[in-house]
Amino acid sequence: MDQDVVNHPAWNYAAMAFFLMAWVFYTLFARYMAKRTHCLASIMCVHRVWWMERMMVRDNRVADSALLSNIERNVNFFASTTMIIIAAILTVLTGDFELEYFTGNLTKDYGQIKLILMVAIMIYAFFTFTWSLRQYGFASVLLGAAPLPSQDEFNLSQRKEYAKSTAKVLDQAAHSFNYGLRAYYFSMAVIAWFVHPLLFLLATSLVVAVLYHREFMSKSLTLMVMDADIINGK
Repeated sequence: MDQDVVNHPAWNYAAMAFFLMAWVFYTLFARYMAKRTHCLASIMCVHRVWWMERMMVRDNRVADSALLSNIERNVNFFASTTMIIIAAILTVLTGDFELEYFTGNLTKDYGQIKLILMVAIMIYAFFTFTWSLRQYGFASVLLGAAPLPSQDEFNLSQRKEYAKSTAKVLDQAAHSFNYGLRAYYFSMAVIAWFVHPLLFLLATSLVVAVLYHREFMSKSLTLMVMDADIINGK
């Protein structure tokens, strides 16, 4: 019976369809909720604006450059790791290996589909990480081009507009990085498919629950909201 469930096309295609719909639905849901309630994405956007506004009044911006460089290194690490993972999976797909050795006897009929799905996810993650890296590079240029406090030809309104636009570039870069990380989370669910399609369904549901909790209900979010209230004088 279990063998029939694992190798039955209906169970496997249903599990994959549920996985894709869950990913798309959660992405749309997170975007919708970010505009209506506190979440990591929305509160970090506020803090990035404040960061850039503080940067505009500092003569010495070495600390700001160091922070941005550290973020870029983190993104670069994930982009490089993703390339290694893609190469490893492609080696299994195109090499002279017994696919059953990597996918298990119970899943040999769908081993290639599962590996191809993993490759697709990793390619998507690679593109989001590299685009995030480029956007952080744009932000670095904007940081270097920011007017100094001693430059009187720029008024307060212009400085605030410059800070907001720079923070927006940082925000877009962070969104791209977040999409890449989300792809990593969902790739963990695909690993369960190598064991059993029903486990794949459960793993997908668990990933969605973990993402929701971390983005909308985590303690880090609560503390950052408190910090925002303190800065706003609430």
